[in-house]
Parts: sequence; structure tokens; C-alpha cells
Amino acid sequence: MRRQARGGGPGTVGASSARTGDDTGETVGEGSNTITEHARRLRRRLGRADLRAVPEARRELRELLRHWGKPGRSEIAELLTSELVTNALVHTDDDAVLTAVVAPAGLRVEVRDFVARRPELHTPDDDEDTHGRGLVLVESLADAWGVRPHGVGKSVWFELGAEAA
Repeated sequence: MRRQARGGGPGTVGASSARTGDDTGETVGEGSNTITEHARRLRRRLGRADLRAVPEARRELRELLRHWGKPGRSEIAELLTSELVTNALVHTDDDAVLTAVVAPAGLRVEVRDFVARRPELHTPDDDEDTHGRGLVLVESLADAWGVRPHGVGKSVWFELGAEAA
């Protein structure tokens, strides 16, 4: 059963450790890409409108999941991460921060941007239209997903259980 939530409540994967630098007081500098063995976390700053970041984010997530021991099971996670990263870069005209946290229960991916406008979930009317399907994919494939407001901006996140990730 898939669920949508507004925040990262206590039952969510990596809820406390999936925060961006702005929440923890840490500075996330330009080009700060980290995969830490201890935390099993990826954090990457995404430059405004830099769509080259989309395949790079997929590759880094694949690497994170490879270290986790789930090398052949990253396709859904990569697809959903691509959707969130693309949405943040195309629809906000600002920087964003990607965070992925692997825990024994599964994977949590969060993309924080600095625009308060919430994303809209809608299905395109025209079969030829390629826009507007991203959040439909997230809703369909993630075990849980949601939007969490911040003082400046929001985070759009999804979770996959260990079996799906």
C-alpha cells in the first residue's frame, strides 16, 4: 500500500538524517558530493537549471546502493530520483539539494529547493504530452512520498523499502 504524507514523521526511513545542510547548521558548499560509509548518505548540491546533474545524480545514487549491497535493484530509485531532481531544476529556477539516506529499512531520497510553491500532481490529458508525469510516477512506484515545507522552500521526498530499493 502506498501512502502520501506531508512530513517526515517518526516512522519514515532516515527522517532525522535526511536533512540538508540548512537544517543541521552544516554548510553544503557548491560541488559538495559525499557518500559516507558510516551514514550511508549521499548529499549533492544541484546548480540552478543544470540538467547535467540529473544523470550524475542517478550515477551517484546507483553507487550508494551498490555499497549497500543492492546493485541490481536501483532502477526504480534512479527513476524517481531523476524525476525529483528534474522537477526541482526545471520548475523552480533556483538551486536544490539532493539527499539520499540508506537505512536497514530502506531508502529515503529528498530534494530540497528554495521555492515555497508546492508541486502539483496531475495526469496529462494528451497521450503525446511528456510533461506532468513525474509525480504520477513517484506516487505509483514509491512506498511513501510527500512534500515537507521549510522556512524557505520545500523538500519533496520518497521512500522505498529494502525490498524495492
